[in-house]
Amino acid sequence: MKPRQAEVERNTLETQIRVQINLDGSGQADLHTGLPFLDHMIHQIVRHGLFDLSIQAQGDLDIDAHHTVEDIGITLGQAFAQAVGDKSGIQRYGHAYVPLDEALSRVVVDLSGRPALVFAVEFPRAQVGGFDVDLFHEFFQGFVNHAMLTLHLDALRGRNTHHIAETLFKACGRALRMAVSRDPRMAGNIPSTKGTLSL
Repeated sequence: MKPRQAEVERNTLETQIRVQINLDGSGQADLHTGLPFLDHMIHQIVRHGLFDLSIQAQGDLDIDAHHTVEDIGITLGQAFAQAVGDKSGIQRYGHAYVPLDEALSRVVVDLSGRPALVFAVEFPRAQVGGFDVDLFHEFFQGFVNHAMLTLHLDALRGRNTHHIAETLFKACGRALRMAVSRDPRMAGNIPSTKGTLSL
């Protein structure tokens, strides 16, 4: 089957971002956001989702990382939605539990066509590697709003902020991989009694 791919550019006075994604890839990442810890986390989605992903981003990091992180989430969500297409023949739902030492997270996703984010995450400290971990909520909110999906992120336990974040991103990759997987029994049908998964 033809690989599900998309490329999206977003240019504003605050950020310039280009995202290329292949949902049927092998986990290859080319990430240049200007934020090393964010690159490290997005790489977890790529590797565990088996997506190929390139993100080239420039933003007003001299102010802070907020605009860049949010706009990367938005652009990634737009590219993801384009690559998924009309969602015919896919699993639609995905879930994953991922541990890392003392940390454990659960992620559940529904490619519903309705943006909804539940972010039940508390980080023990505010920064890792100079990155403000509060911005992960902005990243996922931007992604959810533009990928048009429902995403539940639950950090079930953990003491180490790096570990908690990493389990969330790894579980997100695995849940998305499950959700976009093709289901031979669907035979090209939309996995909804409504016959559509778009607004």
